[in-house]
Amino acid sequence: MKKFFLSLLLALGFAGPAAAAEGGIRWDTFPQEKMSDVAALQNGAKLFVNYCLNCHSAAFMRYNRMRDIGLTEDQIKKNLVFATDKIGDVMKTSLDPKQAKEWFGSLPPDLSLIARSRSGANGTGADYLYTYLRTYYRDDTTATGWNNLAFPNVGMPHALWELQGQRRAKYEQVKDSHDPAKTVHRFAGFEQVSPGTLSAQQYDEAVGDLVAYLSWMSEPAAGQRVRLGVWVLIFLAVLTVITWRLNAAYWKDVK
Repeated sequence: MKKFFLSLLLALGFAGPAAAAEGGIRWDTFPQEKMSDVAALQNGAKLFVNYCLNCHSAAFMRYNRMRDIGLTEDQIKKNLVFATDKIGDVMKTSLDPKQAKEWFGSLPPDLSLIARSRSGANGTGADYLYTYLRTYYRDDTTATGWNNLAFPNVGMPHALWELQGQRRAKYEQVKDSHDPAKTVHRFAGFEQVSPGTLSAQQYDEAVGDLVAYLSWMSEPAAGQRVRLGVWVLIFLAVLTVITWRLNAAYWKDVK
């Protein structure tokens, strides 16, 4: 059964910590400060709609929920809602399921909770996505022409390649630490084949914005939950002091 679910994840073009570990790289740390940056979340929403929603759905997220990141309904309607979708609709792709199976081998996964489902020993789900979207490279031996360091032999093509440009991975032969008589291939960096519309730093910033939005989308009420939790702890602390003093006053004459 475990092998079946792992095979299913591989077919969908995404994998969790197990597949990332097979890639032999450490996950980069997602810039967490973007979660409190409204401009970054709004830019991430724009990137998600323009580059991810073509193939992936977010069936647990409604367009109008983006008001929580500072967008007005008018801005959402004009810039983020396409075709016949309404602002109260959930974010579903227009991709035909039959065509998706024909092109990709299976239906691309829903991204509503993708950031929460990919955490592991190497870091959070945001760390994985941040690494995954920044380690694509050209590989003529694959069906899509793309490969990924975080997920080798990935079935998903590089959706953001126009922004990042095209790169190839460079490898070097080094001695096997377990058997000096053998050599192994080790990743030695990327070689830029053609430039993208963004610089390397700008692309990293854009990916950070996109991952921030994916993380926010996986739990839109997270910020409110944390703020409410702080007030609950303050209330309990005050209540504890009052209860302690009341208990002392009640029992002061009892011997």
